[in-house]
Amino acid sequence: MLDEIPANRPITPLLDQIADPTDLRQLEVAQLAELADELRLFLLYCVGQTGGHLGAGLGVVELTIAIHYVFDTPTDKLVWDVGHQAYPHKILTGRRDEMLGMRQTGGLAAFPSRAESEYDAFGVGHSSTSISAALGMMMAARLQDQDRHNIAVIGDGAMTAGLAFEALNHAGHLDQNILVILNDNNMSISNNVGGLSSYFARMWASKPYNFIRKGGKHMLSKIPLASKAAHRAEEYMKGMVSPGTLFEEIGFNYIGLVDGHDTVGLVEMLGNIKTLGGPQLLHVVTQKGKGYSASENDPFGMHAMSKIDASSKPKTAKPLSDSVSSADMKRALSSPTYSKVFGDWLCDLAAQDELVVAITPAMGEGSGMKDFAEQFPDRFHDVAIAEQHCVTFAAGMACSGLKPIVAIYSTFLQRAYDQLIHDIALQGLNVLFAIDRAGLVGEDGPTHAGSFDLSYLRCIPNMIVMTPSDENETRKLLSTAYYHDGPSAVRYPRGKGPGASIDRSLDTLAIGKAITRRKGRTVAILAFGSMVTPALAAAQTLDATVVDMRFVKPLDEQLVGDMAASHQLIVTAEENVIMGGAGSAVNEFLLQANYQIPVLNLGLPDAFLEQGKVPEMLATVNLDSESFVSAIRNKLKVCKIQSEAV
Repeated sequence: MLDEIPANRPITPLLDQIADPTDLRQLEVAQLAELADELRLFLLYCVGQTGGHLGAGLGVVELTIAIHYVFDTPTDKLVWDVGHQAYPHKILTGRRDEMLGMRQTGGLAAFPSRAESEYDAFGVGHSSTSISAALGMMMAARLQDQDRHNIAVIGDGAMTAGLAFEALNHAGHLDQNILVILNDNNMSISNNVGGLSSYFARMWASKPYNFIRKGGKHMLSKIPLASKAAHRAEEYMKGMVSPGTLFEEIGFNYIGLVDGHDTVGLVEMLGNIKTLGGPQLLHVVTQKGKGYSASENDPFGMHAMSKIDASSKPKTAKPLSDSVSSADMKRALSSPTYSKVFGDWLCDLAAQDELVVAITPAMGEGSGMKDFAEQFPDRFHDVAIAEQHCVTFAAGMACSGLKPIVAIYSTFLQRAYDQLIHDIALQGLNVLFAIDRAGLVGEDGPTHAGSFDLSYLRCIPNMIVMTPSDENETRKLLSTAYYHDGPSAVRYPRGKGPGASIDRSLDTLAIGKAITRRKGRTVAILAFGSMVTPALAAAQTLDATVVDMRFVKPLDEQLVGDMAASHQLIVTAEENVIMGGAGSAVNEFLLQANYQIPVLNLGLPDAFLEQGKVPEMLATVNLDSESFVSAIRNKLKVCKIQSEAV
């Protein structure tokens, strides 16, 4: 058991011998436990240097070794669900020396990526996709007469999603060779891994048992009643010592529960399963954060961590302009995150309104709902990783007179788009979507970026869409959305805002009304949400007008028209893709109203942006204050517009 994360590169003689899994297979089985210790130590060191997901990877060290030891990867296809647990996999598949660049610009991705390695059979980041993907690979192999194994590793949390069960049901129907490994790190069942369950798991994976099982099925198939009776007897026998009856009913041969930290036992088990035909489900029990005391004791808190390299000096963000005072900087550093602002508002609202209910698809703590869950447990619903159910569940509540608030990350709301349209918007239901992690999210990369929500929300009838620019405005727009009669969405970024003072009232703002933050000349910058701050900094140089638009839908057409009539250039800025976004809404209005004025749309490009620090990423796509100045000056030059400030 390790009590601290090593600050220096640990000595790992066995691990250093492994350039890829072919080297791993040269080791003796008895050496694998020592390799697991070295791999776990090296993983701790790497994440300590780079930050990233920790607990899940620590929990699957032995399982990862066993899979690559038994199966012929990359010929055999291994699909990880979500990918939080894939760091040991990356280390063993030729990327050990690149781990210190993980989650950094130009470095390794935070999740498995097909572009990064042939060992990453499927690109992941969202949950519950692994079984479907592995099943597709299995069918492709069959159609191409390729003899290979297809393995999906999925966690107990990801198994709660409907997508996973749809894939399981299909796999059982096809009755083809596929192995699903259910990695169960729910501590409540760890006591079930005893001698009896382990004995039966070995028996169900053994060649003699499965030989007799297949032979018996063949013989009894000619006697339907006897075949049915034998099948039931087998079910009852397994049901007494395992939770696998559900999987057996679907069509899988269930094997479990198995100790996921017994490397030798896993190798034996997987070796036997490798020889079996048809759908197999291996149920392994692991401990999240295994081997590191802080992670074992606090699996949620240590799910992911920031780098802790004490040798490096902390980096501070470059001030947006020289005009930012030290008092402003101190206020920004001490300010709450947007998630905390939402959580505090939710508690204040619920204390005054008994109709408030809050729903989240497994993102309760990440969305700032911990206090609400403790204070109002009867009104808090975590529906697990089930975004589609989450939205329709809220619709049902709204139909019955409650006022549901759905707290969800932007990238995960994409998974419930049909429900958003059909079950909420079409019926005009009073549901508020508090959309966290809007815009770029930094090191987690493109799978988690909230780059598209303005585009996919503004096209839906009955929706109002709001983009607060600071912490106080977030609170006021949340109240505005809540008291609005109909579907609404408030989207805000990850992390902290500029540090605005917060009014703890539940006051609302006028729907569809923007506010002018700075009056200037020639250029009017219409900024949405997080782009107000860099717009204000750029405006100091350009002597430009800055409008905090607040609303993407309905758009403040009156103010946009006034800006077009009194300025020579309209600039829109948003932390969303330009295509179909807030800038597009402005363009559409100006065209329809026949305003003849040049427009410059600033936003995210038509591309998936790889991981990096958010300030660096924004600068790369020209969404920082300096880039604003450069882009606007260039546009003025192209349009031959004279400006004294420029």
